[in-house]
Amino acid sequence: MGPIKEPNEPILIASDHAGVELKAALIKNLHEVKWEDLGPKTTSPSVDYPDFAELLSIRVSHEKRLGVLICGSGIGMSIAANKVPGVRAALVENPISAALAREHNDANVLCLGARFLACPYAAEIVRAWLQSEPSTEARHTNRVKKLNALDGKNK
Repeated sequence: MGPIKEPNEPILIASDHAGVELKAALIKNLHEVKWEDLGPKTTSPSVDYPDFAELLSIRVSHEKRLGVLICGSGIGMSIAANKVPGVRAALVENPISAALAREHNDANVLCLGARFLACPYAAEIVRAWLQSEPSTEARHTNRVKKLNALDGKNK
């Protein structure tokens, strides 16, 4: 892993009400990253995570961007994000998994659970993900092609 790669566009980030504080802390503490915050900005009122997962995931898919989603456990966001064709969302809880999600699976959305991660560790996870690049090895690129082929295949 090397330095954080400067993408052409800011990294998209969104949460539900349970992830607002971690989202704000990541934006503040990862100041070397350019962010586009898709909301929400406050913890009240309660919001539905599928709405924010859909908003971010559609943009990731259509604009070929990277995104970070945060909810209480990260589970709901990852399920919702993976419903959008072109999205490969990975729920991770450590830097090694974050790097592997990017390298082996070309994960374009990183999902985090705010109830399980302290901000410094979450920042380490995001940093590991952003420092990694998708592998160009045939075994990984072929698997990602198979994942992409599943989009809409069973409808």
